[in-house]
Amino acid sequence: MPEILVQYQAEIMKAIGETFVMVGVSILAAVLIGLPVGTFLFLCRKGQLLENQFSFQLLNLLVNTIRSFPFLLLVVFLIPFTRIIIGTAIGTAAATVPLAIIAIAHYSRLVEQSLLDVPKGVMEAAISMGASVKEVIFKFLYVEARSGLVLGLTTSIISFISYSTIMGVVGGGGIGDFAIRYGYQQFKTDLMMYMIIIMVILVQLIQFIGTTVSRIIDKR
Repeated sequence: MPEILVQYQAEIMKAIGETFVMVGVSILAAVLIGLPVGTFLFLCRKGQLLENQFSFQLLNLLVNTIRSFPFLLLVVFLIPFTRIIIGTAIGTAAATVPLAIIAIAHYSRLVEQSLLDVPKGVMEAAISMGASVKEVIFKFLYVEARSGLVLGLTTSIISFISYSTIMGVVGGGGIGDFAIRYGYQQFKTDLMMYMIIIMVILVQLIQFIGTTVSRIIDKR
């Protein structure tokens, strides 16, 4: 192991842990809230099971608005809200708030797109068999779209890692913040490059796992 990595080992491990916390909360928000939001968006579209143009347009506007914000500006814009939720706008816990919100908007759109790829015949068959809305969602839509949902989540996780590098502006820490403070600002280019390599390896690993899982569960 290079000497400079040994020298900063404790700080690096702390930064990796902070990144995992921020990304982990983002994944939870994406799955627990983003998945239902994306599903509701799909079901409220014209011609779908719960067609409701008002609900669709309202939710669609909200998701588009959040996704259109430059992430750094979103972080700053949400500082008052973060203070209300967490009690502070600084630190790793505070950084999870804007990350969770962008995660919900990001993944909900990918969920909607994945469900739109499900053949219409699947919905028609489910309805003709008298399936309830819950059964249509869990026994038909999610089953047919499972490969796309996994790939969408994989893409989202990689985006969350990228977003987490910005959280140093609110003291969120993480690998990106460490690379800037200890590498770039202190002119330790080699340390910064090692952090970039760690990020690249992490992204490649997540992409490999996501692609592999998606391929295994895709029975089409």
